[in-house]
Order: sequence, then C-alpha cells, then structure tokens
Amino acid sequence: MSAPDFSVSGKHVLISGGAGGIGTAFARAFRSAGAHVTIADIKPPATDEGFAFRPLDVRSDEAVKAIAAGTKRLDVLIHCAGRLLRHEEHKPEVFMDVVDIHLGGNMRLASAFRPHLATTKGCIINIGSMYSYFGASMIPGYAAAKTAVVGLTKSLALAYVEDGIRVNAIAPGWIRTEISRIGRENPPFNDKVLARLPTHRWSEPEELAGTAVFLASPAAALINGATIPVDGGYVAA
Repeated sequence: MSAPDFSVSGKHVLISGGAGGIGTAFARAFRSAGAHVTIADIKPPATDEGFAFRPLDVRSDEAVKAIAAGTKRLDVLIHCAGRLLRHEEHKPEVFMDVVDIHLGGNMRLASAFRPHLATTKGCIINIGSMYSYFGASMIPGYAAAKTAVVGLTKSLALAYVEDGIRVNAIAPGWIRTEISRIGRENPPFNDKVLARLPTHRWSEPEELAGTAVFLASPAAALINGATIPVDGGYVAA
C-alpha cells in the first residue's frame, strides 16, 4: 500500500481575500508547498510578498466573471474574503452587504470557476467560523452568512461531484487577525473566550493553513461536503 499523497506541488490556487490575515497565511503555506498562488482582494496587500495579485470585489458579478475569464487553469479555489461590522449589522443594508460578501461572493466564485475546476478535478475550500455554530448578537449578518456557508458547502459538494470537484469548508476558531482585534482588546469578551478555550490562547492564522493544504491534496480525496472546525477544541468544550 502506498503512502498517502499530501502533495499540492504544481497546483494553481486562487485565494479571495488573500491580502491579509488568514488568506495571506494560506497563500504562504501553499507557495511553500510548491503551488502557484494568486491572491485576489479589493485592495493590494500592505506588503508585497511576490504573490500574483488580481483586484477583486466579490460582490460584483462582472468582476468575478472577468477574473474567471482571465484565468487559464485552477486547481484550488479558496474564498477568504470577508468583513464584519459590530453593532451595525442590524441595519438591513449593512446586513445584506455582509451576507453578500461571505455568501453571495462564495456562490459567484464557485459558479464562475466551476468549469476550470471540472477540467482539473479540483476543489473548493470555503471559510466558516465559530459563528457557523453559535449566534452573535452584535454581528447577525456575519453569523447568518457563516452558518449558511456550511449549508452551501454541503449543497455544492453534492452538485459538483458529477464534475469531480470536492467542496469543503474550514471553521476557524479564535484567530489573531485584524478582524478579531476589537474582540481581543475587549477584556470581558477576551476573558470569556479564553476561559472556554482548552488552549487558553488565541491561535495564529498559520495554524489553519495545514488543514487547507491537506484538503487540497489527494490525501483528502474522500472528504467532501465537510466543515472542519480548527478551533483548539472550542466547540468540544
């Protein structure tokens, strides 16, 4: 029996929201593993690390179609683009905008790149959240979208399997990124998170990257429609 194949060398990877946080950590990991990485974001990264960059607003049908039309090959599509606006998401227009970025953008990218991924028998990796499992009074749009990402992942896994495309998701735990900074700097919230976390610390974006590389590799060939919590044991606590 041969050893499992964890290689992603030579694969072409596109990461939306790749200009910071989790997206950048994924880009670094895939490049280190020998993949060709393109990051797409609404603005360029603050520091140029040599990644191919494409400007992209995932809320725009035209922008998503354009980036797909300009892409010759794709093996791995990762949707990391996102935002949250504490206390503002109870406004319907803000709620819908946040949902559109996380959920609508996810569907636009998946649909636009389905032909590419069918050709390479590639995969999609979506990004959920701890709020895929719990409510969030201050950010209902974000929580609703991240809950829906789990359902969309299952649905696309069933729809795209006929093309040989796998669709999975990662649900990050409490990660040290700019989007979580306000929470980390709020002592009551920070203390509540750390008290439940078995690790008793916020995790680094790089600690998620191994799961993404694994899901993109041949070793994960039988994993489809799954959302994997990578959370330091928070959901289990």
